Amino acid sequence: MANPLINPRAAPLSGSDSAPNLAPGLYLVATPIGNAGDITLRALDVLRAVELIACEDSRWTGRLMQRYGIGTALLPYHDHNAPRQRPRLLQRLSAGAAIALVSDAGTPLISDPGYKLVRDAVAAGIEVRAIPGASAVTAALSLAGLPTDRFHFAGFLPSRRTARRRALAGLAAIEATLVVLESARRLPAALADMAAELGPREAALAREMTKLHEEVRRGPLDELAAHYAEAGPPKGEIVVVVAPPTAQEMHIDEAELDARLEALLDEGVRQAATQVAAETGLPRRRLYTRALELKRQRQP
Repeated sequence: MANPLINPRAAPLSGSDSAPNLAPGLYLVATPIGNAGDITLRALDVLRAVELIACEDSRWTGRLMQRYGIGTALLPYHDHNAPRQRPRLLQRLSAGAAIALVSDAGTPLISDPGYKLVRDAVAAGIEVRAIPGASAVTAALSLAGLPTDRFHFAGFLPSRRTARRRALAGLAAIEATLVVLESARRLPAALADMAAELGPREAALAREMTKLHEEVRRGPLDELAAHYAEAGPPKGEIVVVVAPPTAQEMHIDEAELDARLEALLDEGVRQAATQVAAETGLPRRRLYTRALELKRQRQP
């Protein structure tokens, strides 16, 4: 079936220098997450055909455009200049322009700026179309060897330890594989907090996907945390994929859990948490926090 968005008499989808005619609208174009060869032929044709490419960093996107001989004008569009640039882009779109939105790597709007532009374009009746391609989220899921029937994308965790642990505690009961982005610098601390809040769940750490030094390290969270505590922060872009909670974790009654902790409190908070963690598979840190609360409630 012919693509209704492209003039069938125009150049074929081959990445050639002849760009097809595009219908007006906003095109969300996925770019490679590492290997420049992962861009699609359709993406190349669209990037040649649009009037303007809105991008996070014109220097970064410019290198990709130069590689493929694309001379379309670039406009930086990021969190800092979006309030000023968004009305201008919407004005051009409303006048019938075809404009592409790209991120520095991967699929636009996935932990990248662009949500408000899409929201306002939809509200203004402007057509928005996806040109799919590479995504670090789906690439890491496919490599992890963990359940993929349901997953929860958590993006970047908070940088501060207290906020990060609070966020992880909120993710603990989600019945889905978790996908988390993390910076290399914060990785050892983040893995330690994941192990403390989520327990020894199976996990996979994907680093530098599609690049020369691609690596996937798999194992329980506590083992991964111990490895990077010793080895230090790695280099590159990182995605952490964590298995969902076990059936045992999901079906523990909170009242029964409190009763078991209460029964062991006389032996000490730490001992109570350690023993119940061994019995249930729940994270000891979470049980320790709850045991402390129960102990305080005992006090007059």
